[in-house]
Amino acid sequence: MKNKKQSINFISLGCSKNLVDSEVFMRQVEPYYRVEADSNNPSDIVVINTCGFIHDAKEESIETILSAVEAKKRGEVKKVLVTGCLSQRYKKELKTEIEEVDGFFGVNDLPEILQSLNVDYKKELVGERHLTTPSHYAYLKISEGCDRQCAFCAIPLIRGRHISRTIGSLTDEAEKLAAKGVKELILIAQDLTYYGIDIYGERKIPNLVEELSKVEGIEWIRLHYAYPAGFPWALTKVMDSNPKVCRYLDIPLQHINSRILHAMKRGLDGDKTRTFVQRIRKEVPGVAFRTTFIVGFPGETEEEFNELLDFVKESRFERLGVFTYSPEEDTAAYDLKDDVPEEVKQERMERLMSLQEAISMELNRDKEGKTFKVLIDKKEGDYYTGRTQFDSPEVDNEVLVPVKNNNLKPGSFYNIKITKADYFDLYGELHFPDN
Repeated sequence: MKNKKQSINFISLGCSKNLVDSEVFMRQVEPYYRVEADSNNPSDIVVINTCGFIHDAKEESIETILSAVEAKKRGEVKKVLVTGCLSQRYKKELKTEIEEVDGFFGVNDLPEILQSLNVDYKKELVGERHLTTPSHYAYLKISEGCDRQCAFCAIPLIRGRHISRTIGSLTDEAEKLAAKGVKELILIAQDLTYYGIDIYGERKIPNLVEELSKVEGIEWIRLHYAYPAGFPWALTKVMDSNPKVCRYLDIPLQHINSRILHAMKRGLDGDKTRTFVQRIRKEVPGVAFRTTFIVGFPGETEEEFNELLDFVKESRFERLGVFTYSPEEDTAAYDLKDDVPEEVKQERMERLMSLQEAISMELNRDKEGKTFKVLIDKKEGDYYTGRTQFDSPEVDNEVLVPVKNNNLKPGSFYNIKITKADYFDLYGELHFPDN
Protein backbone atom coordinates (compact mmCIF):
# COMPACT_ATOMS: atom_id res chain seq x y z
CA MET A 1 0.00 0.00 0.00
CA LYS A 2 2.07 2.89 -1.35
CA ASN A 3 -0.48 5.65 -0.83
CA LYS A 4 -1.13 7.46 2.44
CA LYS A 5 -2.18 4.97 5.07
CA GLN A 6 -5.90 4.63 5.68
CA SER A 7 -7.12 4.83 9.27
CA ILE A 8 -8.68 1.87 11.00
CA ASN A 9 -10.55 2.12 14.32
CA PHE A 10 -10.90 -0.98 16.49
CA ILE A 11 -13.81 -1.01 18.90
CA SER A 12 -13.42 -3.86 21.38
CA LEU A 13 -16.48 -4.79 23.43
CA GLY A 14 -16.92 -7.18 26.33
CA CYS A 15 -14.18 -8.87 28.32
CA SER A 16 -10.41 -8.52 28.46
CA LYS A 17 -10.06 -11.73 26.43
CA ASN A 18 -11.73 -9.91 23.54
CA LEU A 19 -9.37 -6.98 24.08
CA VAL A 20 -6.34 -9.26 23.64
CA ASP A 21 -7.81 -10.58 20.37
CA SER A 22 -8.20 -7.00 19.17
CA GLU A 23 -4.61 -6.16 20.14
CA VAL A 24 -3.31 -9.17 18.17
CA PHE A 25 -5.40 -8.06 15.18
CA MET A 26 -4.12 -4.47 15.42
CA ARG A 27 -0.50 -5.60 15.42
CA GLN A 28 -1.06 -7.53 12.20
CA VAL A 29 -2.47 -4.49 10.35
CA GLU A 30 -0.17 -1.91 11.96
CA PRO A 31 2.34 -1.87 9.07
CA TYR A 32 -0.42 -1.08 6.58
CA TYR A 33 -2.94 1.12 8.39
CA ARG A 34 -2.98 3.98 10.87
CA VAL A 35 -4.39 2.15 13.87
CA GLU A 36 -6.62 3.62 16.58
CA ALA A 37 -8.54 1.96 19.41
CA ASP A 38 -12.06 2.96 20.50
CA SER A 39 -11.55 6.36 18.95
CA ASN A 40 -14.21 8.99 18.31
CA ASN A 41 -12.17 10.34 15.41
CA PRO A 42 -13.48 9.76 11.87
CA SER A 43 -11.81 6.72 10.31
CA ASP A 44 -11.81 5.00 6.95
CA ILE A 45 -12.54 1.57 8.41
CA VAL A 46 -14.25 0.50 11.64
CA VAL A 47 -13.72 -3.00 13.04
CA ILE A 48 -16.07 -3.98 15.87
CA ASN A 49 -15.03 -6.92 18.04
CA THR A 50 -18.37 -7.91 19.56
CA CYS A 51 -19.43 -9.64 22.78
CA GLY A 52 -22.25 -12.18 22.86
CA PHE A 53 -22.10 -13.39 26.46
CA ILE A 54 -25.35 -12.06 27.97
CA HIS A 55 -28.37 -10.09 26.80
CA ASP A 56 -27.03 -6.66 27.76
CA ALA A 57 -23.72 -7.35 26.02
CA LYS A 58 -25.53 -8.44 22.85
CA GLU A 59 -27.58 -5.25 22.88
CA GLU A 60 -24.47 -3.10 23.28
CA SER A 61 -22.81 -4.92 20.38
CA ILE A 62 -25.81 -4.43 18.09
CA GLU A 63 -26.14 -0.76 19.03
CA THR A 64 -22.44 -0.24 18.28
CA ILE A 65 -22.79 -1.92 14.88
CA LEU A 66 -25.84 0.19 14.01
CA SER A 67 -24.02 3.35 15.08
CA ALA A 68 -21.10 2.51 12.78
CA VAL A 69 -23.51 1.77 9.93
CA GLU A 70 -25.13 5.19 10.39
CA ALA A 71 -21.69 6.79 10.26
CA LYS A 72 -21.07 4.92 7.01
CA LYS A 73 -24.34 6.22 5.57
CA ARG A 74 -23.25 9.78 6.44
CA GLY A 75 -20.00 9.21 4.59
CA GLU A 76 -17.86 9.36 7.73
CA VAL A 77 -16.77 5.71 7.41
CA LYS A 78 -15.96 3.79 4.24
CA LYS A 79 -16.12 0.23 5.55
CA VAL A 80 -17.58 -1.54 8.60
CA LEU A 81 -16.36 -5.00 9.62
CA VAL A 82 -17.74 -7.07 12.50
CA THR A 83 -15.99 -9.91 14.32
CA GLY A 84 -16.05 -11.56 17.73
CA CYS A 85 -18.48 -13.66 19.75
CA LEU A 86 -21.79 -12.17 18.57
CA SER A 87 -20.71 -12.46 14.96
CA GLN A 88 -19.52 -16.02 15.51
CA ARG A 89 -22.85 -17.09 16.93
CA TYR A 90 -25.34 -15.09 14.87
CA LYS A 91 -23.48 -14.45 11.60
CA LYS A 92 -26.35 -15.62 9.38
CA GLU A 93 -28.99 -13.56 11.21
CA LEU A 94 -26.77 -10.47 11.33
CA LYS A 95 -26.05 -10.64 7.61
CA THR A 96 -29.79 -10.67 6.94
CA GLU A 97 -30.68 -7.93 9.41
CA ILE A 98 -27.78 -5.49 8.88
CA GLU A 99 -26.88 -5.68 5.22
CA GLU A 100 -24.82 -2.48 5.27
CA VAL A 101 -21.97 -4.21 7.14
CA ASP A 102 -19.15 -5.09 4.73
CA GLY A 103 -18.21 -8.34 6.41
CA PHE A 104 -19.05 -10.57 9.39
CA PHE A 105 -16.31 -12.82 10.80
CA GLY A 106 -16.06 -15.38 13.61
CA VAL A 107 -13.66 -15.58 16.53
CA ASN A 108 -11.14 -17.72 14.61
CA ASP A 109 -11.31 -15.87 11.30
CA LEU A 110 -8.29 -13.60 11.70
CA PRO A 111 -6.67 -14.62 8.37
CA GLU A 112 -9.98 -14.06 6.53
CA ILE A 113 -10.62 -10.61 7.99
CA LEU A 114 -7.03 -9.63 7.25
CA GLN A 115 -7.50 -10.78 3.68
CA SER A 116 -10.56 -8.53 3.38
CA LEU A 117 -8.22 -5.66 4.29
CA ASN A 118 -5.59 -6.78 1.75
CA VAL A 119 -3.23 -7.80 4.56
CA ASP A 120 -1.40 -11.13 4.69
CA TYR A 121 -1.31 -12.93 8.04
CA LYS A 122 2.26 -12.82 9.34
CA LYS A 123 3.33 -15.76 11.51
CA GLU A 124 6.43 -13.86 12.58
CA LEU A 125 4.15 -11.49 14.51
CA VAL A 126 2.69 -14.26 16.68
CA GLY A 127 3.07 -13.23 20.31
CA GLU A 128 3.16 -9.53 19.45
CA ARG A 129 0.34 -7.07 20.13
CA HIS A 130 -0.57 -3.42 19.76
CA LEU A 131 -1.15 -2.65 23.44
CA THR A 132 -4.21 -0.57 24.24
CA THR A 133 -3.73 -0.72 28.01
CA PRO A 134 -1.35 1.66 29.80
CA SER A 135 2.19 0.54 29.02
CA HIS A 136 2.86 -0.82 32.52
CA TYR A 137 0.24 -3.58 32.55
CA ALA A 138 -1.10 -6.08 30.03
CA TYR A 139 -3.47 -9.02 29.84
CA LEU A 140 -1.95 -12.40 28.96
CA LYS A 141 -4.42 -14.90 27.51
CA ILE A 142 -3.09 -18.35 28.37
CA SER A 143 -5.72 -20.49 26.66
CA GLU A 144 -8.74 -20.34 24.40
CA GLY A 145 -12.15 -22.00 24.71
CA CYS A 146 -13.67 -23.99 27.56
CA ASP A 147 -14.48 -27.65 28.29
CA ARG A 148 -16.91 -26.83 31.12
CA GLN A 149 -20.62 -27.38 30.57
CA CYS A 150 -22.21 -24.75 32.81
CA ALA A 151 -25.92 -24.76 32.06
CA PHE A 152 -26.24 -20.99 31.57
CA CYS A 153 -23.11 -20.34 29.48
CA ALA A 154 -22.77 -20.23 25.70
CA ILE A 155 -19.01 -19.61 25.64
CA PRO A 156 -18.08 -23.25 24.77
CA LEU A 157 -20.53 -23.03 21.84
CA ILE A 158 -18.86 -19.83 20.64
CA ARG A 159 -15.21 -20.35 21.50
CA GLY A 160 -14.96 -24.14 21.25
CA ARG A 161 -12.95 -26.62 23.30
CA HIS A 162 -10.21 -25.63 25.71
CA ILE A 163 -6.84 -25.10 23.98
CA SER A 164 -3.81 -24.20 26.11
CA ARG A 165 -0.81 -22.27 24.87
CA THR A 166 2.60 -23.70 25.70
CA ILE A 167 4.55 -22.40 28.68
CA GLY A 168 7.36 -21.46 26.30
CA SER A 169 5.15 -19.34 24.05
CA LEU A 170 3.70 -17.53 27.05
CA THR A 171 7.05 -16.78 28.65
CA ASP A 172 8.29 -15.52 25.27
CA GLU A 173 5.32 -13.17 25.04
CA ALA A 174 5.83 -12.06 28.63
CA GLU A 175 9.45 -11.20 27.84
CA LYS A 176 8.35 -9.09 24.86
CA LEU A 177 5.79 -7.31 27.02
CA ALA A 178 8.34 -6.70 29.77
CA ALA A 179 10.72 -5.23 27.17
CA LYS A 180 7.99 -2.71 26.35
CA GLY A 181 7.75 -1.66 30.00
CA VAL A 182 4.98 -3.96 31.24
CA LYS A 183 5.34 -4.60 34.98
CA GLU A 184 2.02 -6.32 35.72
CA LEU A 185 0.74 -9.39 33.91
CA ILE A 186 -2.95 -10.18 34.28
CA LEU A 187 -3.51 -13.83 33.39
CA ILE A 188 -6.85 -14.50 31.70
CA ALA A 189 -8.70 -17.44 30.15
CA GLN A 190 -12.18 -18.87 30.20
CA ASP A 191 -10.80 -21.15 32.93
CA LEU A 192 -7.27 -20.58 34.25
CA THR A 193 -7.33 -23.68 36.42
CA TYR A 194 -7.81 -26.05 33.44
CA TYR A 195 -4.60 -24.77 31.90
CA GLY A 196 -2.24 -27.46 30.60
CA ILE A 197 -4.47 -30.53 30.75
CA ASP A 198 -4.79 -30.74 26.97
CA ILE A 199 -1.06 -30.46 26.17
CA TYR A 200 0.70 -31.61 29.34
CA GLY A 201 -1.84 -34.10 30.71
CA GLU A 202 -2.18 -32.24 34.02
CA ARG A 203 -3.07 -28.84 35.42
CA LYS A 204 0.00 -26.68 34.94
CA ILE A 205 -1.09 -23.22 36.07
CA PRO A 206 1.22 -23.33 39.15
CA ASN A 207 4.20 -24.15 36.92
CA LEU A 208 3.26 -21.43 34.42
CA VAL A 209 3.00 -18.79 37.14
CA GLU A 210 6.41 -19.76 38.52
CA GLU A 211 8.00 -19.50 35.06
CA LEU A 212 6.38 -16.14 34.33
CA SER A 213 7.63 -14.80 37.66
CA LYS A 214 11.21 -15.37 36.43
CA VAL A 215 10.77 -12.86 33.60
CA GLU A 216 12.90 -9.83 34.36
CA GLY A 217 10.85 -6.66 34.73
CA ILE A 218 7.60 -8.35 35.73
CA GLU A 219 6.74 -7.36 39.32
CA TRP A 220 3.09 -8.40 39.67
CA ILE A 221 1.21 -11.41 38.32
CA ARG A 222 -2.56 -11.36 38.77
CA LEU A 223 -4.96 -14.30 38.29
CA HIS A 224 -8.39 -13.92 36.70
CA TYR A 225 -11.21 -16.37 35.94
CA ALA A 226 -10.42 -19.54 37.85
CA TYR A 227 -12.96 -22.31 38.46
CA PRO A 228 -13.73 -23.88 41.85
CA ALA A 229 -14.32 -27.52 40.83
CA GLY A 230 -11.02 -29.33 40.36
CA PHE A 231 -8.99 -26.38 41.62
CA PRO A 232 -5.21 -27.17 41.57
CA TRP A 233 -4.21 -26.53 45.19
CA ALA A 234 -0.53 -26.28 44.33
CA LEU A 235 -1.45 -22.82 43.03
CA THR A 236 -2.19 -21.49 46.50
CA LYS A 237 1.30 -22.54 47.61
CA VAL A 238 2.77 -20.48 44.76
CA MET A 239 0.53 -17.52 45.63
CA ASP A 240 1.58 -17.65 49.27
CA SER A 241 5.31 -18.06 48.67
CA ASN A 242 6.07 -16.10 45.50
CA PRO A 243 6.27 -12.32 46.17
CA LYS A 244 5.52 -11.48 42.55
CA VAL A 245 2.09 -13.17 42.64
CA CYS A 246 -0.65 -10.84 43.84
CA ARG A 247 -2.80 -12.04 46.71
CA TYR A 248 -5.79 -11.75 44.43
CA LEU A 249 -7.96 -14.45 42.93
CA ASP A 250 -10.98 -14.10 40.66
CA ILE A 251 -13.26 -17.14 40.91
CA PRO A 252 -16.92 -16.85 39.83
CA LEU A 253 -18.94 -18.97 42.28
CA GLN A 254 -22.35 -18.13 40.69
CA HIS A 255 -24.50 -19.23 43.69
CA ILE A 256 -24.45 -21.06 47.02
CA ASN A 257 -27.74 -22.98 47.06
CA SER A 258 -27.07 -26.64 46.25
CA ARG A 259 -30.17 -27.14 44.11
CA ILE A 260 -29.32 -24.16 41.94
CA LEU A 261 -25.64 -25.09 41.71
CA HIS A 262 -26.68 -28.55 40.54
CA ALA A 263 -29.04 -27.06 37.95
CA MET A 264 -26.21 -24.75 36.83
CA LYS A 265 -23.91 -27.82 36.46
CA ARG A 266 -21.17 -26.18 38.50
CA GLY A 267 -19.62 -29.34 39.94
CA LEU A 268 -19.75 -28.31 43.63
CA ASP A 269 -22.68 -28.15 46.04
CA GLY A 270 -23.20 -25.42 48.64
CA ASP A 271 -21.22 -27.09 51.43
CA LYS A 272 -18.23 -27.80 49.17
CA THR A 273 -18.35 -24.21 47.91
CA ARG A 274 -18.21 -22.89 51.49
CA THR A 275 -15.31 -25.22 52.29
CA PHE A 276 -13.54 -24.12 49.13
CA VAL A 277 -13.71 -20.42 50.07
CA GLN A 278 -12.48 -21.17 53.60
CA ARG A 279 -9.54 -23.18 52.29
CA ILE A 280 -8.51 -20.43 49.84
CA ARG A 281 -8.48 -17.91 52.69
CA LYS A 282 -6.52 -20.27 54.95
CA GLU A 283 -3.86 -21.13 52.36
CA VAL A 284 -3.44 -17.57 51.04
CA PRO A 285 -3.79 -15.31 54.11
CA GLY A 286 -4.95 -11.82 53.24
CA VAL A 287 -6.12 -12.79 49.75
CA ALA A 288 -8.57 -10.48 47.99
CA PHE A 289 -11.31 -12.79 46.73
CA ARG A 290 -13.23 -11.53 43.68
CA THR A 291 -16.34 -13.44 42.67
CA THR A 292 -19.57 -13.08 40.72
CA PHE A 293 -23.07 -14.41 41.27
CA ILE A 294 -26.13 -14.92 39.09
CA VAL A 295 -29.52 -14.00 40.54
CA GLY A 296 -32.87 -14.96 39.08
CA PHE A 297 -31.76 -18.35 37.72
CA PRO A 298 -34.84 -20.40 36.70
CA GLY A 299 -36.74 -21.51 39.80
CA GLU A 300 -34.74 -19.40 42.26
CA THR A 301 -36.99 -18.88 45.27
CA GLU A 302 -36.82 -16.06 47.80
CA GLU A 303 -35.51 -18.58 50.33
CA GLU A 304 -32.71 -19.65 47.98
CA PHE A 305 -31.80 -16.05 47.27
CA ASN A 306 -31.72 -15.32 51.01
CA GLU A 307 -29.27 -18.21 51.40
CA LEU A 308 -27.04 -16.40 48.90
CA LEU A 309 -27.37 -13.15 50.87
CA ASP A 310 -26.40 -14.94 54.08
CA PHE A 311 -23.40 -16.54 52.35
CA VAL A 312 -22.14 -13.15 51.18
CA LYS A 313 -22.60 -11.72 54.68
CA GLU A 314 -20.55 -14.59 56.14
CA SER A 315 -17.84 -14.64 53.48
CA ARG A 316 -17.28 -10.86 53.23
CA PHE A 317 -15.83 -11.00 49.73
CA GLU A 318 -13.44 -8.18 48.98
CA ARG A 319 -14.77 -7.83 45.41
CA LEU A 320 -18.13 -8.93 44.06
CA GLY A 321 -20.17 -8.59 40.88
CA VAL A 322 -23.74 -9.63 40.11
CA PHE A 323 -25.50 -10.63 36.88
CA THR A 324 -29.21 -11.17 36.37
CA TYR A 325 -29.94 -14.43 34.56
CA SER A 326 -30.68 -14.21 30.85
CA PRO A 327 -31.53 -17.33 28.80
CA GLU A 328 -29.03 -18.30 26.11
CA GLU A 329 -30.07 -20.38 23.11
CA ASP A 330 -28.69 -23.93 22.89
CA THR A 331 -27.57 -24.03 26.53
CA ALA A 332 -28.94 -26.58 29.02
CA ALA A 333 -30.72 -23.87 31.03
CA TYR A 334 -32.50 -22.54 27.95
CA ASP A 335 -35.03 -25.37 28.25
CA LEU A 336 -35.86 -24.34 31.81
CA LYS A 337 -38.75 -21.97 32.37
CA ASP A 338 -37.42 -18.45 32.92
CA ASP A 339 -39.95 -17.94 35.71
CA VAL A 340 -38.35 -15.21 37.85
CA PRO A 341 -39.85 -11.88 36.75
CA GLU A 342 -37.36 -9.30 35.47
CA GLU A 343 -38.30 -6.81 38.19
CA VAL A 344 -37.57 -9.47 40.83
CA LYS A 345 -34.18 -10.21 39.24
CA GLN A 346 -33.32 -6.52 39.32
CA GLU A 347 -34.50 -6.14 42.92
CA ARG A 348 -32.39 -9.11 44.01
CA MET A 349 -29.34 -7.75 42.20
CA GLU A 350 -29.77 -4.39 43.92
CA ARG A 351 -30.16 -6.01 47.36
CA LEU A 352 -27.02 -8.08 46.86
CA MET A 353 -24.98 -5.12 45.62
CA SER A 354 -26.25 -2.96 48.48
CA LEU A 355 -25.03 -5.59 50.92
CA GLN A 356 -21.67 -5.75 49.16
CA GLU A 357 -21.37 -1.97 49.23
CA ALA A 358 -21.62 -2.02 53.03
CA ILE A 359 -19.07 -4.86 53.26
CA SER A 360 -16.70 -3.01 50.94
CA MET A 361 -16.95 0.12 53.08
CA GLU A 362 -16.11 -1.80 56.25
CA LEU A 363 -13.16 -3.56 54.63
CA ASN A 364 -11.86 -0.28 53.21
CA ARG A 365 -12.10 1.48 56.57
CA ASP A 366 -9.91 -1.25 58.01
CA LYS A 367 -7.18 -0.02 55.66
CA GLU A 368 -7.13 3.53 57.04
CA GLY A 369 -3.79 4.34 58.61
CA LYS A 370 -2.04 1.43 56.87
CA THR A 371 0.56 1.67 54.12
CA PHE A 372 0.40 -0.29 50.86
CA LYS A 373 2.53 -0.71 47.77
CA VAL A 374 0.59 1.06 45.02
CA LEU A 375 1.06 0.98 41.24
CA ILE A 376 0.11 4.36 39.77
CA ASP A 377 -1.96 3.96 36.60
CA LYS A 378 -2.64 7.54 35.53
CA LYS A 379 -2.92 11.21 36.41
CA GLU A 380 -6.48 12.46 36.12
CA GLY A 381 -7.75 15.84 37.31
CA ASP A 382 -6.65 16.54 40.87
CA TYR A 383 -5.53 12.97 41.60
CA TYR A 384 -3.10 10.27 40.65
CA THR A 385 -5.01 7.01 40.36
CA GLY A 386 -3.40 3.74 41.36
CA ARG A 387 -4.04 0.24 42.68
CA THR A 388 -2.82 -2.10 45.39
CA GLN A 389 -2.06 -5.77 44.68
CA PHE A 390 -5.65 -6.44 45.77
CA ASP A 391 -7.18 -4.53 42.86
CA SER A 392 -7.45 -5.24 39.14
CA PRO A 393 -7.79 -2.42 36.59
CA GLU A 394 -11.23 -1.14 35.60
CA VAL A 395 -13.25 -3.41 37.93
CA ASP A 396 -11.86 -2.91 41.44
CA ASN A 397 -11.02 -0.24 44.00
CA GLU A 398 -8.68 2.61 43.18
CA VAL A 399 -6.23 4.53 45.35
CA LEU A 400 -6.39 8.29 44.84
CA VAL A 401 -3.38 10.45 45.70
CA PRO A 402 -3.59 14.26 45.39
CA VAL A 403 -1.57 15.77 42.54
CA LYS A 404 -0.82 18.80 44.69
CA ASN A 405 2.60 18.59 46.34
CA ASN A 406 3.32 15.24 44.68
CA ASN A 407 5.20 14.28 41.53
CA LEU A 408 4.32 10.65 40.86
CA LYS A 409 5.06 8.77 37.66
CA PRO A 410 2.39 6.51 36.11
CA GLY A 411 3.76 3.00 35.83
CA SER A 412 5.81 3.31 39.02
CA PHE A 413 5.30 1.82 42.47
CA TYR A 414 5.04 3.93 45.64
CA ASN A 415 4.33 3.34 49.31
CA ILE A 416 0.99 5.03 50.00
CA LYS A 417 -0.54 5.51 53.43
CA ILE A 418 -4.34 5.35 53.37
CA THR A 419 -5.87 8.44 54.98
CA LYS A 420 -9.53 8.02 54.05
CA ALA A 421 -11.85 5.27 52.79
CA ASP A 422 -14.96 5.36 50.62
CA TYR A 423 -17.23 2.54 49.43
CA PHE A 424 -15.05 1.62 46.46
CA ASP A 425 -12.11 4.05 46.64
CA LEU A 426 -9.23 4.75 48.96
CA TYR A 427 -7.46 8.09 49.46
CA GLY A 428 -3.83 8.26 50.45
CA GLU A 429 -0.59 10.14 50.70
CA LEU A 430 2.99 9.34 49.83
CA HIS A 431 4.62 7.58 52.75
CA PHE A 432 8.30 7.77 53.57
CA PRO A 433 9.27 5.10 56.10
CA ASP A 434 11.28 6.17 59.13
CA ASN A 435 15.00 5.44 58.88
